[in-house]
Parts: sequence; structure tokens; C-alpha cells
Amino acid sequence: MSDTHCDFSVNYKNVTVFNEQGTDDPKYPLLVCVPHAGTYLPDEFLKASLLDKKQLLSNADLFVDELAMPLVNIGIPVISMQIARSFIDVNRDKIELDAKMFYDYPADKIAVENNRCRFGLGLIHRIDAENNPIYGGLISYSEVQQRIKNVYDVYHKRLQYLINKCLKKFGICLLLDYHSMPSKICSIIPDSPKIDFCLGDLFSQSCPTQYTACLQENLKNKGYMATVNVPYSGAFTTFNYCQPRRKIYTLQLEVNRGIYADEKSFEKNNNFQKVSLDVAESVHELAKKMLDF
Repeated sequence: MSDTHCDFSVNYKNVTVFNEQGTDDPKYPLLVCVPHAGTYLPDEFLKASLLDKKQLLSNADLFVDELAMPLVNIGIPVISMQIARSFIDVNRDKIELDAKMFYDYPADKIAVENNRCRFGLGLIHRIDAENNPIYGGLISYSEVQQRIKNVYDVYHKRLQYLINKCLKKFGICLLLDYHSMPSKICSIIPDSPKIDFCLGDLFSQSCPTQYTACLQENLKNKGYMATVNVPYSGAFTTFNYCQPRRKIYTLQLEVNRGIYADEKSFEKNNNFQKVSLDVAESVHELAKKMLDF
């Protein structure tokens, strides 16, 4: 990365971090979060970036917040991020920062190097979906701390509150972490149909196996190919919020973008409504059975 400094400061006064619906009176012990469907990008960030808005949204979970909306009508609350993950990725740990991105990285900080950071997809993304650099130089660590304070912490504080609210009412909570995956990654199993859905439960560690099996069966009964932990087993949200001893469980749901949208034009296809309703019905059946498990 160039040694040029890429400085900007965002005014967070009128920034809406998340949207939530159906959270006042949930009917089931199931909460849905959508961390990667946000499309809002601060003007200051857009002006400082090398990329245009379409490029910056290339790794967004296209329309997943809208896919989840039928769940609200059946009493399942949904919280969705409004800010795009290319600005800050709330499905990462705070420490997943690439020290080489900053010109003022504190000398006393431990540089955490993991795959997501090395690949440019840590808490602060370095590249877009086509490996194009987002910034024309080194950015400010101090500015990123403001992103964490005004966006990341705000979202996670609210998500934790909603989990605690669900737990208090029902004595149990399942957090369904709703995502989409590129269609090109959905043909990874030789001699197998293309994957439509992937359920990630950290290899049976984040929720009871009957929850995963129930949702998988519900989706299969609607004609979809649903796998478990392949190609994704879960990420930060799945790991961070599961507390089985307290009956707080997590399950990641990944939807093949190609079954509901055109990935090149960023437009919904004719199957969008069907997929949305099929998922809602499948999740609803799980939510009802959770009351009996």
C-alpha cells in the first residue's frame, strides 16, 4: 500500500446504524440479525475511496434484509445493519485489524494477523470483492476507532440487548445470523447439486443439532439443496454470541445469491419473493418447534 495518507472524518450525527422490526413483542425465542446487507456509505468515506459505490457494495449480502422481512409478520424480530460492510464489518472481532493499513498504528498494540486480515477482509476491509484496493494510501487508526465507537459498538450493544430480552421472555434464544454467498462458491462439492443454502453451527457447537437438522429438512422439503457447515461453518457472530450453558444459541444461514438475484446487475430476479417466503416458512416451523424441543 502507498505511504500516502488517506485522511477523512465522518460526521455521525445523522447516521442510522441499524434498523429493527418486530422487536417489541416477539412471539418466538428466535431473533434474526442481518449484518452485511447495509448499503449506506458516508459521503466522507466515498470521497476518500478509490472506488465507486457499486464497487464498494460488491461484497454486500444483496437484499438479505428484504429477504428476511416476511419473518417480522409472523412474530420473529429482525435487526439489520444499514451501513455497508466495506466501511466497517460488524461480523468481525474488533481486534481483526491489519496494522499495515495504518500510518498511526500504536506501537504498543499487538498486531493480530489472521486470514481475514491478510486477505484484506478484516474489521476494516482493504479490498472489494474483485480485489480492488479501497484506499489510495494508509488510513488513520484514530479514525477507525471512531467507526468502532459510533457504528460497531452501537450495533452490538443493541444486538446483545435483544438477545437478553428474548432470553428473559422465553428462557432460551436462538440467534439466526442471516447472510448470502456468491453463487460461484456453491458448486464446490463434486458430483453434487449446486448448494442453495448453507447452515453453519460451528460443527454442532453453537446450537442443538436438532435445530440445524430441522431447518435443513424444512428447506429440503421445499426443493432446495441445504448443506451443513459446507462451505461455511459460522463466523464471528456465530462464535461470539453462543452460550449454550445459558441456552443462548446461534446458527448461521447462508443463501446462494444466484437463486434470488442477478449478481452482475445487482437486481432481484423473478424468484425473489418465492425464496423469501420459503425461508420464512422454514424458519417459522423451526421457531414453533423450539417451543416444544
